Amino acid sequence: MTFTIFFVLLTLATAVALPNDVVHLLKPHSGSAGHKHHGLNCLSWRLAVETNNLRNWTQVPATCEAYVGHYMLGKQYGQDCAVVTYAAYEYAKGLNLAKDGKDVWIFDIDETALSNLPYYSRDTIPYNETSFNAWVAEAVAPAVPASLKLYNGSVKLGFKIVFLTGSHDTFTEARIKNLKAVGYTTWEKLILKKAGEGSGVVYKSSKRKELVDAGYRIRGNIGDQWSDLLGSNAGDRTFKLPDPMYYIG
Repeated sequence: MTFTIFFVLLTLATAVALPNDVVHLLKPHSGSAGHKHHGLNCLSWRLAVETNNLRNWTQVPATCEAYVGHYMLGKQYGQDCAVVTYAAYEYAKGLNLAKDGKDVWIFDIDETALSNLPYYSRDTIPYNETSFNAWVAEAVAPAVPASLKLYNGSVKLGFKIVFLTGSHDTFTEARIKNLKAVGYTTWEKLILKKAGEGSGVVYKSSKRKELVDAGYRIRGNIGDQWSDLLGSNAGDRTFKLPDPMYYIG
């Protein structure tokens, strides 16, 4: 499969989300905000994205199409994820846990615990909500290796794991099956979105508040989108995995 096909699929790529989520799509045939970028340094563009200096972006610049494809399908993406999760684990090792079952670590699911790259790489079915939901229902997404390693380390250290995702709760059984199949075998809570629960930062903030109100201490929080990590009760420390494919507001 060529990178051209890969980016045709990514043109409509989103995360699993309810209709009221603010999901900004990739439109690689035009530049960011509808403008062409000439002489753009794509590594610098990705850095700005990952540091949240570029916000609410709607398109990968046309000149960076191949760069993003090579990055996600090549070695660098995996290496960058490993650096983030190594830092997270080193931080986690230094914490004194209360051993009362209330110290939690939050994991997002899509592009954090599980990778949807096999779906985005398919060259037989263009992206649409129906086909993506069917992919989620298959429950065959692989683990992000670095995240699975962090998960295993966190469990051994005594953290309770909370999976907090924007996936609709109709996919609860599929998510349970998929997570367990790839090695995420135990958790304290698996939180999926119900209809009318808001979008992005609002939704995740409200769910984290519910955890805190129930007496949990959010010691760590990892996700691929800034909407996973911003807002109230984000945790004692947050960790951002790379994802230059799409932006969720």
